[in-house]
Amino acid sequence: MGVWWIVVVAILAHTASAAVREYHWEVEYKFGFPDCKEGAVMAVNGQFPGPTIHALAGDTIVVHLTNKLATEGLVIHWHGIRQLGSPWADGAAGVTQCAITPGETFTYKFTVDKPGTHFYHGHYGMQRSAGLYGSLIIDAAKGKREPLRYDGEFNLLLSDWWHESILSQELGLSAKPMRWIGEAQSILINGRGQFNCSLAAQFSNATAQFSNTSLPMCKFKKGDQCAPQRLHVEPNKTYRIRLASTTGLASLNFAVQGHKLVVVEADGNYVTPFTTTDIDIYSGESYSVLLTTDQDPSQNYWISVGVRGRKPKTPPALTVLHYVTAPSSQPPSSPPPETPRWNDFDRSKSFSKKIFSAMGSPPPPRKFKKRLILLNTQNMIDGSTKWALNNVSLVVPATPYLGSVKYKLRRGFDRKPPPTTFSMDYDIMNPPRNRNTTSGNGIYVFPFNVTVDVILQNANGLDANASEIHPWHLHGHDFWVLGYGEGKFRPGIDEKTYNLKNPPLKNTVALYPYGWTALRFVTDNPGVWFFHCHIEPHLHMGMGVVFAEGLNRIGKIPDEALGCGLTKQFLMNRNNP
Repeated sequence: MGVWWIVVVAILAHTASAAVREYHWEVEYKFGFPDCKEGAVMAVNGQFPGPTIHALAGDTIVVHLTNKLATEGLVIHWHGIRQLGSPWADGAAGVTQCAITPGETFTYKFTVDKPGTHFYHGHYGMQRSAGLYGSLIIDAAKGKREPLRYDGEFNLLLSDWWHESILSQELGLSAKPMRWIGEAQSILINGRGQFNCSLAAQFSNATAQFSNTSLPMCKFKKGDQCAPQRLHVEPNKTYRIRLASTTGLASLNFAVQGHKLVVVEADGNYVTPFTTTDIDIYSGESYSVLLTTDQDPSQNYWISVGVRGRKPKTPPALTVLHYVTAPSSQPPSSPPPETPRWNDFDRSKSFSKKIFSAMGSPPPPRKFKKRLILLNTQNMIDGSTKWALNNVSLVVPATPYLGSVKYKLRRGFDRKPPPTTFSMDYDIMNPPRNRNTTSGNGIYVFPFNVTVDVILQNANGLDANASEIHPWHLHGHDFWVLGYGEGKFRPGIDEKTYNLKNPPLKNTVALYPYGWTALRFVTDNPGVWFFHCHIEPHLHMGMGVVFAEGLNRIGKIPDEALGCGLTKQFLMNRNNP
């Protein structure tokens, strides 16, 4: 009786402290000026970027999402939220739900289980590149203290912006021959950038990155949508800056002129603090850094976000760290920080290797039960350019995987799983000898609660001397990043280099050119989960796989999530016997 009473009290206490946060959202296109040039943006309740969700760990989020797009389906993925017990709310079209058709409303309901810096974004077609994204900030539960101490915080959502519509981009990517989308026209900070002017025009001759002398100095009117949001700070204070990258293509570098950054969080997990002058951040990643305002309080300072990993044809985004003791209109007195050389991958790897989990974080299991070695290649199918894993380019089926496995609809997808490894004599340093690949929709099925290792192996693309960075994101999980390596992974040898002591927990990780990245996770979240490159055009071209786990433990799924494909007919027959 005593134990029962303790359990009841614990449940009531949790219920009392956790809140239900409910939102009604409508998504539609509107005209906007993200980079001072008018274009169509995807807006949530008229806002671009979408509204920021603030919640406490343990809260339940309810979002009633209405699709007011005239001709497109819609879903929203809650990036970084593990969806424990709610796999149907993950928001991955064709994987966990059907796309919401124009005019219809779908309700997402899920619990946010731990503090962290996250974001949400469209996950149908390339809608993230059209501006469908916003921030999702989870603070410590009521009565719990975060291990970080700071005086104020800022939230910066970083993105890239094209003037070409996503429908045109998608058409070009599927064309024969492919028409590549090219580099973005602008980098945006909280949805604001400058395409046709420069905040640092007066320094155009001082640094190569700002040497485009044809751009005039920016002059903004009150209410201009592309005017930068400046960060107003007091001297001798410590501020938390939350960073998240929702870019469609670009890898970015973030720096604050004259200030050190102390990295304290990565992908919603605390890390051992370390100090740096700048941060590389890949699409799908999030960080928190602490910045102390210990510089000359009579000056203002540049915040610069430049392109890394690709030859930059897009100028860095700029805004200003404004000390309130300095004149508001006074520009910084020297040029903005120079973004590190785009192809200095050793510098990028050095940063990644400084990230360790915070003391007290759960260590990884010592050994794996299952292992996948996934070779990442660029190939062709009937004249179309594709990306493939172990020579299979993913095509998501018409029936969501979650519905097919829940209701045992065998025709929903190919039940033969893709290959678990590749031929070890494959030459990763040169273009593929066999340029052709095949498409498929098979998935990897794992038992519940086993340890899985995934080795991501990069290789040369179709063109000589071309291997790209790919940020890989796993839905439904955090994983331990066990290590990075050069060249081809050597089973039985490279495992000895793994960090099993304090590897960071993340949900997105970089795969570097001509190298490998090793991950470990536990299949403790029943559902079907996407694992894919977070670069929009790469996923569109097939760079992804799907994991299913604990299939006999998947709970109730709302019928509204599965009203398409074979599940639509199944549910109609079940409900109308």
